[in-house]
Amino acid sequence: MTKNRQIHLIETPKGKLEETHFRLVEADAPAVKDGEILVRTQIISLDAANRAWMQGATYRSAVEAGQVMAGGAVAEVVESKAAGFSPGDLVFADTGWQDYAAIPARTAQKVARAEPLSNLISVYGVAGLTAYFGLLSVGQPKAGETVVVSAAAGAVGSLVGQIAKIKGCRVIGVAGGAEKCAWLQSELGFDAAVDYKGQPVFKALRTAAPEGIDIFFDNTGGDIFEACLFQMKNRGRIVCCGAVSQYDGAPPPHGPRGVPGLIVVRRLRVEGFIVTDFNDQREAALGELQTWVREGKLKVQEDVIDGIENLPRALIGLLNGENRGKRMVRVA
Repeated sequence: MTKNRQIHLIETPKGKLEETHFRLVEADAPAVKDGEILVRTQIISLDAANRAWMQGATYRSAVEAGQVMAGGAVAEVVESKAAGFSPGDLVFADTGWQDYAAIPARTAQKVARAEPLSNLISVYGVAGLTAYFGLLSVGQPKAGETVVVSAAAGAVGSLVGQIAKIKGCRVIGVAGGAEKCAWLQSELGFDAAVDYKGQPVFKALRTAAPEGIDIFFDNTGGDIFEACLFQMKNRGRIVCCGAVSQYDGAPPPHGPRGVPGLIVVRRLRVEGFIVTDFNDQREAALGELQTWVREGKLKVQEDVIDGIENLPRALIGLLNGENRGKRMVRVA
């Protein structure tokens, strides 16, 4: 039998995530049933949401102790017992952290090959599509508006800011560390950047956006959300994509106060979304993303780590803000 390396979540974290919460084990590759495909993972996506799945059910069921850690991946079909899939096809699917997975074919999204393959995880994957739909469909930017992006040096945030610039907006990124902030401005073309580790965010945003914020694309929640909320313009839009500041460790004692009244008075629209809400528009979005990359308008930053055994350490590093751009682990 073909051996299948797997990483199991062996203990549900009560506080900060540690490598000791995981274990690398070896099992036999699964048999494929009717309606399923057997895939071999190539590159596994790492996302802050991985941590949220350990806390309880979200848009997917919770990951329980003793299970293979959940995660999306680009994978190659090895064997198929389902119409429409053949060996050699590439798919994006929730394979989990393992070499091989037998999955229902209906849950797999066939993807066209790209060079490099890692682009199917970053700009042409969930990160790129999340940035695209979150900003354009939910945020609905107009040229000349001021857009603030939190976790701006991350997978989604770095693309959101660039797309906002393509659409003629003034863009301010919030990121951790002077180096990341300098990179946002010098390489990605952000108009300003705020280092939340080095200065009070509210005051820095007041300086960077003295007339207020039209769109806040929120990847973090917490203090940065609060700092932006109270500087929103009338009829501003807050795009709620994630809350990484609240995934790992104890939750904050309370959220921002006075929010309902503020939303009413300023006529704010606060909307959350999940990228799969826009599956029917996926191909058109990919076409536009590909055009922007080809024309040099959209720069792709990736953080690729090799080795399935490094997945726990890589996720912990992501939660601690180590990455610049999309972090992923190459398995094969």
